[in-house]
Amino acid sequence: MGIDIASPAMQRDPYPTYAEMRRQPTIVNVNHVFSGKDVPFITRYADAVMVLKDPRFINDERRLPGWEDWTKKWYIPSVLKVFVDTMALADEPDHTRLRGLVHKAFTPAMIQQLAGNIEQWASDLLDAAAKKSGVIDFVQDFAIPVPLNVIADMMGVSHKDRARFRRYMSDTIIDVTPGDKLGMIPKLINAFGLNGLLKNLIADRRKNPQADLTTALVQAEQDGDRLSEAELIAMLFLMLFAGHETTSSLLSVGTLALLQQPDQLEMLKAKPELMDSAIEELLRYTNPTQHIATRYALEDVQIGETVIKQYQPVMICIAAANRDETVFENADRLDITRAPNKHIAFGLGIHYCLGAPLARLEAKIAFSVLLRRFPNLQIAAPVDSLRWRGAPSLRGLVSLPVRLNG
Repeated sequence: MGIDIASPAMQRDPYPTYAEMRRQPTIVNVNHVFSGKDVPFITRYADAVMVLKDPRFINDERRLPGWEDWTKKWYIPSVLKVFVDTMALADEPDHTRLRGLVHKAFTPAMIQQLAGNIEQWASDLLDAAAKKSGVIDFVQDFAIPVPLNVIADMMGVSHKDRARFRRYMSDTIIDVTPGDKLGMIPKLINAFGLNGLLKNLIADRRKNPQADLTTALVQAEQDGDRLSEAELIAMLFLMLFAGHETTSSLLSVGTLALLQQPDQLEMLKAKPELMDSAIEELLRYTNPTQHIATRYALEDVQIGETVIKQYQPVMICIAAANRDETVFENADRLDITRAPNKHIAFGLGIHYCLGAPLARLEAKIAFSVLLRRFPNLQIAAPVDSLRWRGAPSLRGLVSLPVRLNG
């Protein structure tokens, strides 16, 4: 079909289009935002699971014949090169090496220790919001600062650097509107600023170790191997964007979904023990990440009636897979009691999201504090007037006006 997945209409509501794609006998093509070429766009659950687990599909396009190293072109800002070497794009054996080192730092115990911080940040932000006049912007006043403060605490960003850190993260290169070249300028400025802050943080932790994630990453060692400085910066970038962007969207779009379906909201308020199940359903239903990193076929691969040619790129739409009617009954309905719920919002296989436990913990605490403090929350604007972000791979709100005491 050559569908433009970056269009404003797709950001507002992509699910009817995804459903139409799933009904086609062959895999539908979409326009790849950055290459401008049409590529197969996988929307069925079974196909997505197959590609995510199949070693014939790789992440790292540098392994393809004739790959041109775009990072060495004179006009490519150096700060963008860090994204090439992230764990998210690595294949075996590099991926196992990087993930093994990070696992030594990103432990379940470290994540669980953050519970008190998360609850404190959520409570403090709601205290501040309550002092404002009746309507607040839920995105700016709660959904963004909760995960942003949590990841800053986790990384050990000092209080004197918090203002700069928040400014750099307020407009990132992840949130790119295709074709908006002027809009890239402030994003690149912030990226350079953030890169410098991370370099200074790493240098400080080498000299002055602390009980934080940055120190743990600096000190992580396996069989004499450690992360290089470039790998450390890439890893912190990845954790920042994966941990902050997706969780803030889950909080904002998840809140909107609950407010739009009051029967589910009332059930959750009446039965707080359903919170874990509700978080899983909100992940499936809202899909903060729409599609994941492009995969490349190492050989011809048959998927249903479609043949993916050798070295051809494919995109996996986990958001469409999570609404597949053949897997999820009443897939377009929010059901906080859904069981089983085999969503793939965090991916699958070797690239399953390392930050999934943290995202779940943040969401559980944030929603619990919010509904306990303001059980009569209401949307304070027409839903069709809400503005959605322009990044095609992420689906989130620019703002969400809400009335705390509806």
